[in-house]
Amino acid sequence: MGNFDGVHKGHRALIDEAKSLADELGAPLAAVTFEPHPRRVFRPDEPPFLLTPLEAKAELLEEAGCADVFALPFTPELHRQTPEEFIRGILFGTLGLKGVATGQDFQFGAGRAGSSETLAEIAGKIGLHYKAIAPVGTGEEKFSSSQARDALRAGDPVAAAQVLGYDWFVDGEVLKGRELARTLGFPTANIAMADQIRPLYGVYAVEAVVGGKAYPGVANIGVRPTVDGKEERLEVHLFDFSGDLYGQTMRCRFRHFIREERPMNGLDALKAQIAEDSGRARELLGA
Repeated sequence: MGNFDGVHKGHRALIDEAKSLADELGAPLAAVTFEPHPRRVFRPDEPPFLLTPLEAKAELLEEAGCADVFALPFTPELHRQTPEEFIRGILFGTLGLKGVATGQDFQFGAGRAGSSETLAEIAGKIGLHYKAIAPVGTGEEKFSSSQARDALRAGDPVAAAQVLGYDWFVDGEVLKGRELARTLGFPTANIAMADQIRPLYGVYAVEAVVGGKAYPGVANIGVRPTVDGKEERLEVHLFDFSGDLYGQTMRCRFRHFIREERPMNGLDALKAQIAEDSGRARELLGA
């Protein structure tokens, strides 16, 4: 049980321990999470921070071994529940859980009054098996969602992947754009961004998955200052690809950072820079 944003290596260690508990109890393994993320409720005006929206999170949890994913609506009513009301009413009552595993630093209930110690005490009274899992990491650094977010905001997808255990990605529908890049010889797929963290604006070497196939490419995320862009865009150019992608869902995996976004001195300079960025991306990806 937890927020599981990013389903990073620490979360996967928790899931492995929970799997052992599930096997002992002869029960299927399920993940219990919250939607929306409590931070979004408490700080609604905060810029996007999620590593993984719910659909992607559920997919990753299932890949990690969870047979089911329960996304509890994080409502004011749920937030006001005492730790005992939440454990007895939701975990033991509504969901009918036989056992629960959380991180040692898990907090819950009104005013975050509940802790792993609280959960262990109440669970023991009602016959709910409980296991608290110590954080894991490398050296003194413990794997955390914040660690991965910081890496992405710094333009370091490689460091983020070391925390997550996979290349961070964005899923989105390919939208119709102005097709300016096509006139420059570099057609791009414009991807709709969800309520998800924005990495450092700039150019990245990426792997795009669409229609069940993976393609190397180069992507720009930002506001396109050279063409007086104002709206935020994620634009992906696939190498050695021709075809119509409009309306399809693309997964863009961020592999390497190339450079920050900056204005160019006209379209000719922009075209030359895109060619240079594409060449660098090919080198980084071995494409």
